[in-house]
Amino acid sequence: MNKYRMRVTCTALLAVALVALGLTASAQAKLVVEFEKFAQCPYTNLEVKKCIYSVTESGEVVLGSKKVPIEKPVILQGGYGKAVEGIAPFFAATNGVTLAKAPQNVPGGLLGIVPEEKQNWLVKKLIKFFFENSLTGLNSTLELAKPATEIRISENNLAGKKGVALKMPVKVHLENPFLGSNCYVGSSSSPIWWELTTGTTAPPKPNEPITGSSGSVEFLEEGRILRTTGAKLVDNSWSAPSATGCGGIIAFLVNPIVVGQVGTTTAGHNTAILNNTVNVGAAAAVRTNNEENP
Repeated sequence: MNKYRMRVTCTALLAVALVALGLTASAQAKLVVEFEKFAQCPYTNLEVKKCIYSVTESGEVVLGSKKVPIEKPVILQGGYGKAVEGIAPFFAATNGVTLAKAPQNVPGGLLGIVPEEKQNWLVKKLIKFFFENSLTGLNSTLELAKPATEIRISENNLAGKKGVALKMPVKVHLENPFLGSNCYVGSSSSPIWWELTTGTTAPPKPNEPITGSSGSVEFLEEGRILRTTGAKLVDNSWSAPSATGCGGIIAFLVNPIVVGQVGTTTAGHNTAILNNTVNVGAAAAVRTNNEENP
């Protein structure tokens, strides 16, 4: 009788263990951690084949004589469709924030006074204090200049280190209390067109060629998500229009000052270097994950 009870008890414990394993496996199958970043992808649209969540973590944008390091992450998100001749159409993020606004500090502020490398740390601190504060400081924010549908992506060029990997219309918002709220370089009617590559550029003089990188690839969620780290997208062949809308009602006085500060922005004088981590997920896999986790 004791042996019988022992067998029953062992059988019951084994059953509980198997159920627990089954529940664990089920829970693991429904993990959403890696898919959460695609929450704003329009994956319910069957024209969308891939979801993208790209974070520019560092780099720099040179606009004329102004060099702005990228210190705050800039997020590009949305989806893209089936490629035609290697180029895929883009679909906007569902929350309307396809390119997140991340104000970057412009060294030297509004007056453009930047310490020399050889100057001691105290001088550098004082210059930063006096010329990069809330009154004289200057922020530069990258924004989309046209609808997200104007963006184009090429997976082949991104991986193959040739041609245009990402084409994007942008404008630069210059922010300072003195400049008002509508001081921009670029606009919807006259955007800055970035044609970013992971390959080598061929810019007009005085710029010299620079080379990007396709980064390192890893597969997540059984191959349903591709993550590229260390991707470097570059373009130093683009031109930019003069600043407009700076200074509000005294724009006729302020615009020339800003234009003078920025300097020449014709092709050959500007550069964009974006260091990215790029996450791409199959839209069908994102849909399935969403259905499993209502």
